[in-house]
Amino acid sequence: MSAQRLDGKACALEVESELTDRVAKLKEFGTQPHLAVIIVGDDPASHVYVNSKVKTCARLGIRSTHIALPSDTEETVVREHILSLNAQDDLHGILVQSPLPKHMDEEALTDLIDPAKDVDGFHPQNLGRLVQGRTDGMLPCTPSGVMRMLRWANIDLKGKRAVVLGRSRIVGMPAALLLAAKGADATVTVVHSRTEDAESICQEADIVVAAVGRPNMVTSSWVKPGAIVVDVGINRVDDTTRERGWRLAGDVNPNVGEQASWLSPVPGGVGPMTIAMLMENTVRAAEMSLTADEKP
Repeated sequence: MSAQRLDGKACALEVESELTDRVAKLKEFGTQPHLAVIIVGDDPASHVYVNSKVKTCARLGIRSTHIALPSDTEETVVREHILSLNAQDDLHGILVQSPLPKHMDEEALTDLIDPAKDVDGFHPQNLGRLVQGRTDGMLPCTPSGVMRMLRWANIDLKGKRAVVLGRSRIVGMPAALLLAAKGADATVTVVHSRTEDAESICQEADIVVAAVGRPNMVTSSWVKPGAIVVDVGINRVDDTTRERGWRLAGDVNPNVGEQASWLSPVPGGVGPMTIAMLMENTVRAAEMSLTADEKP
């Protein structure tokens, strides 16, 4: 067996095509979706991610504001930026790029963002809606992207056994909630660092979503024949054969492709979908900001 490719790039292009039409309709009603990104420090990977988001905004006709601050910035300065952005009527989405410097409380800063502008989907109000089984708030981008990729591949989740590796508030737990929600209807197990015999649990799964940040942790022996495997991990590993001395690796060993029916690649899988869903949240926030009389 050779796994089919859960192609995040192809799926993201479909999402972008839909968003281009929605942005055009909003502009007809005098509204341009507007995203503000705050980045603190000089982490190279974070700046690459932010630049990618800014470029995608430009491609889709979404206005973007890029606020770059030095790593020694006081937390109060970031708080003031967030509160100011909350008050801007022509701004629909606010994102604080992770990770922040160690002297900052990332969760407290996230809590300051207006839930209607929380396009990352991490505010307690948006996560709380998800716990209630509601999807009418801002959904966390990576888990939402995973679900969109599965729909793109016409994968029926109803009654299937799904295992999510990882229990973070950013990916693991929201992914488990979305997989179990009405309409998806999978039966979900969450595996984490204290789980005994994680391998045997994964062997029973129809769908495996790996989001633990450990390169090549899931091997072919973990996966039953025909399973669907989504690799959320993106890890930098040493590789002397590469000119730059490293390469990107997922949480899933490529040999899983011999067992799985579908497998998302790294890179080119979940990554492009995360950005696509951030753009969708921004457009949705702009649509929700319109009054009933203004809506297209």
